[in-house]
Amino acid sequence: MELIDLRSDTVTKPTPAMREAMAKAEVGDDVYGDDPTINRLQEMAAAKLGKEAGLYVPSGTMGNLAAILTHCNRGDEVIMGKHAHTFLHEGGGISTLGGVSSCQLEEQKDGSLALEEVEAAIREDDIHEPVTRLIEIENTHNARGGVFQTPEYVQKLTDFAHERGLIVHMDGARVFNSAVAQGIDARRLTEPVDSVTFCLSKGLGAPVGSVLCGSREFIKKATRMRKHLGGGMRQAGIIAAAGIVALESMVDRLAEDHQRAKVLAQRLSSIPGIKLNPSVPATNMIFFDLADTIQLTTAQIEQKLAEQGILIMSSGPRRFRLVTHYMIDDQALEKTVSALRETLQ
Repeated sequence: MELIDLRSDTVTKPTPAMREAMAKAEVGDDVYGDDPTINRLQEMAAAKLGKEAGLYVPSGTMGNLAAILTHCNRGDEVIMGKHAHTFLHEGGGISTLGGVSSCQLEEQKDGSLALEEVEAAIREDDIHEPVTRLIEIENTHNARGGVFQTPEYVQKLTDFAHERGLIVHMDGARVFNSAVAQGIDARRLTEPVDSVTFCLSKGLGAPVGSVLCGSREFIKKATRMRKHLGGGMRQAGIIAAAGIVALESMVDRLAEDHQRAKVLAQRLSSIPGIKLNPSVPATNMIFFDLADTIQLTTAQIEQKLAEQGILIMSSGPRRFRLVTHYMIDDQALEKTVSALRETLQ
C-alpha cells in the first residue's frame, strides 16, 4: 500500500533530480571549507535571502541554536512567542547549552509579536535581571497554523529592535512558504533581520539540512559555534547537492501545496465533527479540532487511518495538523477526505 503521509512536510523524499545531483556531487572537506558543493549552496542561499554569507547546518534546530548562541552571551535573554518552535520543540537548547533565558509573549493571530508588548518586556539595566539581547520571530509560524508575517511588519519590528540596540533573528524554517503565499521575493522578508535560518528538508524536499544566513562576520562566529555543537561535517556536499536542486526548482511550486491545503480544508469542513482553525489555511498547514460529538480519541483516529494507508498526527488532545507537500496529489486528498469522513461517522 502506498502511504499518504500528512504528518509533516519533513517526510518528503528527494526527487529524482536531487538523487542524480547527489550521485554526481563534487565534494571536499567542509570543516576546512573545501567542499565546493556546500560552498555553492551557502552562496546561493545567502543571495536569495539578501545576506552576505550562509552556513550549512544539519538541522533547523541547530541553525536557530547556533544563531542565538552566537548573538548572545550567558545571562542574556531572548524575547520570543510562547508558541515559538524554539521555545516549545527545540529541547530548551538555548538555556541548557548556552545559559540564555527566554521571555515568551503571546503571539497575535498572524504569529507576530505586538510591539507594545515587546517594549514592555525589554529589561531595564538592573543587576537583578537578565540582559535583553535579541528578539526572535517565526515566519511562517507553525503552531499558529502556518500563518505568515508581512515584510512591512518585519521591517517595522527590526527598526524597532535596532533603535533599542537589540538583534533580530528569524526562524524562517518555512520562509519560502511565507514568500510564495504573499507573492513576494523572500529577500523582502529576510533582508531587514540580522540572521535567518531556513530548512531545505521541509517543503523544499531535500533530505537533510538547513542554512543559517547573516553577515560575513556573524557567519564566521557561527561557524565556530556550529563546531562546538558537533555540526562540522566532512564530505557533506553529497547531501548539499540536493539543497541546490531544492532552491533551483522547488520554491515556486510551493504554491501548489498551498492550493491543495485550501482544497483539503474546504472538503474537511463538510465533515460533521471537524472544526477548522483557522478556517482557511494561510500556507500548507491545516489544523482542525474534534467536536465533543466525536467519541474516538486522537490515537484511535490515527490508527484507523493508518490501517488505510493514511498517516496523520495529533497536535493536541483533540487537535490535528495536516501538512501538504509535493508528495501529496489530488488523489491523496480525495482518499484522505473519504477516509476521515468514514472514520468519524
